[in-house]
Amino acid sequence: MSETHSFQIQSLDLANFQPCLQEGEDAEEARNKKTVTALYRALTSNDVDVVHLLLAPYLEWWFHGPPTHQHLNRLLTGASPYDPSFKFVPLSIVAFGSMVLVEGFDDCRSVSWVHAWTVTDGIITQVREYYNTSVTVTRLSSPEIRSQSGNCQSVWQSKLADNGSVPGLVLAL
Repeated sequence: MSETHSFQIQSLDLANFQPCLQEGEDAEEARNKKTVTALYRALTSNDVDVVHLLLAPYLEWWFHGPPTHQHLNRLLTGASPYDPSFKFVPLSIVAFGSMVLVEGFDDCRSVSWVHAWTVTDGIITQVREYYNTSVTVTRLSSPEIRSQSGNCQSVWQSKLADNGSVPGLVLAL
């Protein structure tokens, strides 16, 4: 990424967002949320040096959505022209172990998105992007428990794209 690349991420309240320990959340999850929050802050303030410190040099990337919506990839890599009119607006940040989920929409509220970041030892090593897709996160348990209950425990579901008119995906922890 070149230092002249301009980041265009916007947030309603990200500047004042302080991740705190929530009920059931451990210290690792709080640190991982803080790392991802720092990434969005660095993107908002165009701090390329901090972005480089937070992302692994070889970030594993997975994308689900129309190719025209690869905004984060364009933003972070500069590989193709980034559309400066697209602005990320994060609404919620939640952690489950090493995975941190950020849900939001573009500033026009026409495109919903979910970013699923994996944080390892304070460095972001993976991102999964979902655009205009309903995402449900489940926690897989032992095969014995699954056979007794018949399903997996759902721990999180996207709220912005759950209107039934978008594809739905399940992400297993």
